[in-house]
Amino acid sequence: MTKAAGAAEVRERIRGYALRLPGASEEFPWGESVVKVNDKVFVFLRAEDDGGPLRVTLKLKDPEAHAHALSAPGAEPAGYGLGKAGWVTVPLAERGAPPAELLCDWVEESYRVIAPKRLIAELDGG
Repeated sequence: MTKAAGAAEVRERIRGYALRLPGASEEFPWGESVVKVNDKVFVFLRAEDDGGPLRVTLKLKDPEAHAHALSAPGAEPAGYGLGKAGWVTVPLAERGAPPAELLCDWVEESYRVIAPKRLIAELDGG
């Protein structure tokens, strides 16, 4: 499997996971796929037809998760000033990129930062 094919598979796993979270929906502004909850973005996924490297951008408030994400190969604070608010962009095709399972954990953390309490309670089975 090529790096690009592997990255596309990881991107699809992240997308599928994000869309299964309570109240999540997908939109396509700015040439990227975004997954929202309560009309607020909690994950950006570069669209496959964009031509650039596949990547995921998410909001990580937990200091350890944020630092871990930034330590991934090629990762950086998100552009447009979003990095100051905890958003991190992680390339998916870099050698040593985080595995899909870890990225899904980060997607869930980003969701928990953005989602209303009633949907977080639903996620937790309450």
